[in-house]
Amino acid sequence: MATKPKRPRDTNQLAKLIVDIATGEESDPAPAPADGKDPAAVARGRKGGKVGGKARAEALTPEERSEIAKKAAAARWE
Repeated sequence: MATKPKRPRDTNQLAKLIVDIATGEESDPAPAPADGKDPAAVARGRKGGKVGGKARAEALTPEERSEIAKKAAAARWE
């Protein structure tokens, strides 16, 4: 994941950068997402999660699925 470039620590360099941004000579880097997550990575993870559950259900035998369901129901009712 690419990180946002840091602003200069030197006061004069920072002032020049601010003037360059204000006059349009340089663009201000885009701010990072509020939650700190890369949207592309989130989309990939969500897709894997959606596909994974379906693939697991298809791979299980009916008896295995039934046993998992019974265990989940017991955990909910405890």
